[in-house]
Amino acid sequence: MKKTILVVLLVVLIIIIIFGFFGCNYNRLVRLEETVKQAWAQVENQYQRRMDLIPNLIKTVQGAADFERTVLTEVTDARSKAGQMQINANDLTDPDKFAKFQQAQDQLSSAISRLLVVVERYPEIKSNQNFLELQAQLEGTENRISVERKNFNEAVQAFNSKVRSFPTNIIAGMFGFKQMEYFKGREGSDRPPDVNFEFDKKQEKK
Repeated sequence: MKKTILVVLLVVLIIIIIFGFFGCNYNRLVRLEETVKQAWAQVENQYQRRMDLIPNLIKTVQGAADFERTVLTEVTDARSKAGQMQINANDLTDPDKFAKFQQAQDQLSSAISRLLVVVERYPEIKSNQNFLELQAQLEGTENRISVERKNFNEAVQAFNSKVRSFPTNIIAGMFGFKQMEYFKGREGSDRPPDVNFEFDKKQEKK
């Protein structure tokens, strides 16, 4: 009788240990996943802030006589494509969707940079108070985008490392936790677009 009780207690103890192990690791994955989603929300907020600034930027510069319309069209088209290429937190494990989203945002960054370089040829725009305010807001937004993308990548790294680590990878597979995508660097992406409008200095640096 005593032996039977001991066996039962041992089985119960083993079950508790197993469930405790699974539970702790599952909860850890959930917390890391939520951290990634929070970081992603911050990235989206900054991208949306930039999207909201662009119409006013275009409105400010298009009033200049003989301003290059093709540049304005390029920014408008890039903004439209970036707006259409939206993904949510559930798409962060889809490499194709994530790559298309990043490509659209990177193209918008490039279009804005080219627009700001062209503005250097128009002193009347550079002295416009509205333009100067937009310059400061855009510069701050680009810096925040860079910071939030870095924070997002760090959150993804922590999550992916846990998903791949043994024995947590067993639990991840059982409950459908998949590795998430990183923001990947492109040429010049180690710094935000230069929007300080010091054209002569830029040329000297080159």
